[in-house]
Amino acid sequence: MKTHSFNINTLLQACKSLNQAKQLHNHILLTGLHRNPFSATKLIQIYADCDDLPSSLSLLHQLTHPNVFAFTSILTFYSRHGLSHQCIQTYAQLRLNGVVPDGYVFPKVFKACAQLALLGIGTVVHKDVIVFGCHLDLQVSNSVLAMYSKCGDVGSAHRVFDQMTERDVFSWNSMMSGYACNGLPRKAVEALGFMREEGCEPDVVTWNTLMDAYCRLGLCSEALRVFRKIKDPNVISWTTLISGYSGVGRHGVCLDIFREMVNVGMVFPDVDVLSGVLVSCRSLGALATGKEIHGYGLKIMCGDVFYRSAGAALLTLYAGCGRLGHVQNVFSRMDKSDVVTWNAMIFGLIDMGLGHLALECFREMQGRGVKIDHTTVSTILPVCDLRFGKQIHAYVRKSSFNCVIPVYNAIIHTYSMGGCIAYAYSVFSAMVARDLVSWNTIIGGFGTHGLGKTALKLLQEMNDSGIRPDLVTFSSALSACSHSGLVDEGIELFYRMTKDFGLTPVKEHFSCVVDMLARAGRLEDAFHFINQMPLEPDEHMWGALLAACQEHQNVSVAKLAAESLICLEPHDAGHYVTLSNIYSRAGRWDDAARVRNMMEGQGLLKPSAHSLVGTGS
Repeated sequence: MKTHSFNINTLLQACKSLNQAKQLHNHILLTGLHRNPFSATKLIQIYADCDDLPSSLSLLHQLTHPNVFAFTSILTFYSRHGLSHQCIQTYAQLRLNGVVPDGYVFPKVFKACAQLALLGIGTVVHKDVIVFGCHLDLQVSNSVLAMYSKCGDVGSAHRVFDQMTERDVFSWNSMMSGYACNGLPRKAVEALGFMREEGCEPDVVTWNTLMDAYCRLGLCSEALRVFRKIKDPNVISWTTLISGYSGVGRHGVCLDIFREMVNVGMVFPDVDVLSGVLVSCRSLGALATGKEIHGYGLKIMCGDVFYRSAGAALLTLYAGCGRLGHVQNVFSRMDKSDVVTWNAMIFGLIDMGLGHLALECFREMQGRGVKIDHTTVSTILPVCDLRFGKQIHAYVRKSSFNCVIPVYNAIIHTYSMGGCIAYAYSVFSAMVARDLVSWNTIIGGFGTHGLGKTALKLLQEMNDSGIRPDLVTFSSALSACSHSGLVDEGIELFYRMTKDFGLTPVKEHFSCVVDMLARAGRLEDAFHFINQMPLEPDEHMWGALLAACQEHQNVSVAKLAAESLICLEPHDAGHYVTLSNIYSRAGRWDDAARVRNMMEGQGLLKPSAHSLVGTGS
């Protein structure tokens, strides 16, 4: 019997295919050897390796005392196929059966925790690592470190890293990645020096992580310098560099790098690369290049794969270029069960100014039973009327994303634009956390309603809360001052931008001040302000001043404003007419006639018509 058992064990060790496994399994059942734990465990492993999970699980459940090797085979199957929930459930079953986990079990469980961002479960399993004495195993420690890093607990990751008696390149890469991905990119850059001091040589993953850290710091030129040092950059190297330049708005460079990647031909772009480049095409309005990438993507990969990952970026590119037919074509090829598909279509239609179609698309999405997410809500709210906006607000309060800041920012905007500033402020006040956009939206809302003093009070509260105002904040606040007649407060605020906040005003801010002074009838001040600006005034500034001159009947400033406007737009008859009317109302008929003669000289007046009625024959 022992000889027979030995022969079966030898055959099991040599078994490589599912058919062989099933034949051996039938033979073992006939000979009664299925009660042998080694035979059953080995069959479980073979079935799992051959992706026959039902057979593996059936045998596992038949074992009176399942062992760690049997569970490891099931865990390996789940881990290999990305079935993270099942992996964690199997670990729980292992522990309930009193099986002691080992160094092969833990890495698979920690990988599953990281994929699902289940920090709590990962922390509990980490305690098991210590209890069962696996904390000195390098592979296990690395998996614990990677789990904490990917779940965003950099402090715990750092403690694990410091306590490791042995570290390899994977350990350093995990720690650097944890720093880079969790808001500490400078620490990731610094870690490279310590890594080399310890005698650990960087690999391509290290360089990719370092590039990512530099890009997050906005130092894309440093990332490019690192990239040039990589002997064989992989697709992640190229993706990191392309995404980095795209993220800082260097879209032209982004396209140049992509062309280099294609021309070098050592690495083929994947869907992440193509999606990133399509985003840059949209920002540049580079429709022709976007079409080339569209064709290239379909050439190198299956259409379903391409549209599933890059479809959203492609759709928004075509929408940004106003190509509705192309948008509909891409949408027809995308997965209609995926919320990302609908979000991209809704955004694209709104981008083209087709809000009514975006609302129809939203209703169709709901009709198909696709579960909306916070992106859907944030995108559709700006084109909703007040009634529909209130319905969505009610839905949000009952949903799982009722604390998502961008959603509530959009709700505040909807109420503000719908004339319900009190509702908007109520939503704002109830927010547990607010970001820069929250403050900008509510300040702009009060400004639009002519409540400038409240807007300025909110600006002070914003600054006191630790959120630093940006250029948009000051545009909203200055506009609020303009609409409320708070001229002195607005002028003071304009100069505080640079003095207290280190911000450089742009044309929009200068226009707000001109509009503010003009509305208040301080036309000479507005004229002098325009002439002292560090940038060239445009037709909107002079137009606002000329319109105010007409309202306040200021002839002297009107003449100066009109002359500047006529220099900028000599063929716009409206400027001449406004000035002529101002002269006429002031009784300066000669000046009015002179302006009309100027119009005629520019060919802006039609020849006077002559009536034949009443003339003799």
